[in-house]
Amino acid sequence: MSITISSAFDAGNIRVVGQNRDTIDLEIVKDHMSDFHQWFHFRLAGAGGREVTLNIVNCGSAAYPDGWPDYKACVSLDREDWTRISGTSYADGKLTIRFVPETDLVWLAYFAPYSMERHHDLVSTVAALPGVEYRSLGKSLDGQDIDCLTLGEGSTTVWLYARQHPGETMAEWWMEGALEKLTDPDDPVARVLRKECTFHVVPNMNPDGSRRGHLRTNAVGVNLNREWHAPTAEKSPEVLYVRNAMDEMPPDFAMDIHGDEAIPANFLAGFEGIPSITDRQTRLFNLFSDNLERISPDFQTRQGYEVAKPGEANMSMSTTQLAERFGAVSMTLEMPFKDNFDLPDEVYGWSPERSKYLASACLDALHAILPELKKAKA
Repeated sequence: MSITISSAFDAGNIRVVGQNRDTIDLEIVKDHMSDFHQWFHFRLAGAGGREVTLNIVNCGSAAYPDGWPDYKACVSLDREDWTRISGTSYADGKLTIRFVPETDLVWLAYFAPYSMERHHDLVSTVAALPGVEYRSLGKSLDGQDIDCLTLGEGSTTVWLYARQHPGETMAEWWMEGALEKLTDPDDPVARVLRKECTFHVVPNMNPDGSRRGHLRTNAVGVNLNREWHAPTAEKSPEVLYVRNAMDEMPPDFAMDIHGDEAIPANFLAGFEGIPSITDRQTRLFNLFSDNLERISPDFQTRQGYEVAKPGEANMSMSTTQLAERFGAVSMTLEMPFKDNFDLPDEVYGWSPERSKYLASACLDALHAILPELKKAKA
């Protein structure tokens, strides 16, 4: 049986550029109208029981080439359970994946995909639960809805939003975990959070990029997390609609959920360097971070991004824009594509399940700082 590779499906991305029996050369397709590329997701058929060598030859020009060393590709037989391929290596701009597929049909991806079909299942399931309200904040450029779920009855307004960068699929796995916890009628932390807070949850801010198999941009090649200072209906309606909704219901606390290609750890990025930063905001951000590190062994504060100097924050990003615009305690959570090297898992690496557990820990940390958050608001 001849080997075939395809990616013409939801969130698929790869191009075959050469094949010599069981060795296949591939390229990651760039985001539409953009040079960003790193996300791949494809189906391999006809190679069961044979050693195959897959060479992704354009990884050296990817958005974050530092993401490839120590990275292990993901593989699945059923599109539910995704394990890591130990025979993954990177050299001279080429990612090589060498393994023996267990069956004649397997799926490979940069990280466990979160399809738009699963997104719709998530939104439909949660929207049907008691106490949850659904609304579409507007339409994307491809005509998809920007879904928002609202729950809780408290005076503290919390916004949770994810997948501004569509290839960072761990972000929506995190969202699935957060929504499962928040809607659990028996979870005592969730009961208090629903009583004291009102949550507005946008599980996927970039449905067009998600369906198209993009790494970082929307349907017209725009990086949404560089649009928050001046979003437009022509280039970034996704940000425009979400920010308009936030103007109506200003956040007291906000989390933007992402994935990082290079750093093998979970960490937070804050709003240091904004013009109007306050001691209150800084204190509450640090309090949340300290509690999350105490609660979750998967979170740490030693590694992260360089902190902006006073007055030098990038105000086009959501976390800094919300902190400045609303005085919110806002933050970006980054999760690894590789693994948490402090607590590694050779079989799964960083995974959907661990992303969901981290979401639960984040809500526990929010609960821990809630009295101080409410006091500071008063």
